[in-house]
Amino acid sequence: MSDTIMTGKDGAPLIRAYTVGQLSVRCYLVVCLKTRQAMLIDPAGSERLLVDDLKRDGLRLVYILNTHGHPDHTSGNDTIKKMTGAQVLMHEEDDRLFNTPSIVGMFKAWGFHATPAVDAHVLHGETLQLGELSFQVIHTPGHTPGSVCLYGHGVLFTGDTLFVGAVGRTDLPGGSMEVLNRSLKERLAVLPDETIVLPGHDYGDTPTSTIGHEKLYNPYLK
Repeated sequence: MSDTIMTGKDGAPLIRAYTVGQLSVRCYLVVCLKTRQAMLIDPAGSERLLVDDLKRDGLRLVYILNTHGHPDHTSGNDTIKKMTGAQVLMHEEDDRLFNTPSIVGMFKAWGFHATPAVDAHVLHGETLQLGELSFQVIHTPGHTPGSVCLYGHGVLFTGDTLFVGAVGRTDLPGGSMEVLNRSLKERLAVLPDETIVLPGHDYGDTPTSTIGHEKLYNPYLK
């Protein structure tokens, strides 16, 4: 099952949200309808369903983007890459951290396997082009050193950096509340109030929000 966030009319992206994996990650399918190019953000389960939906709609998966390296957000990378040939993208800091033996061992003990090395790294400020759609990469360290958000066409994919009414935890390796607060204030709170927030988990009163709403009611953005 999926929820349609945006329908792709008038040049906007088609966006669907799926809840996948053992920790109920919100995985997003982003589509340029003019070119039929697609991107998956944080695929972490239900790989066959995701790929079947791509095939049913005649879409070509170009990118698999991880907002950060925690395995509950990356566990579908390998399977979907093998099924589609899509490029896996992540920030360099998380690609490095979450492939160190100690971190791999910790998450393996929790029942997760490591994601393979990614195909390319995304950098703060760069533009990710998907057909005729453009998204800006925003590096938002704090939840992890290499957490990123993706901003464009009035929407912001926040991963575990920003939830509805809350933020991601900072007590796992590489996390820092001080760094996260700086990312929130300097890189997210400055975006237009009408920006739609699409988080990596549905932990709030609603699955989505806006930057303006979070600035009013989220204690970490007030």
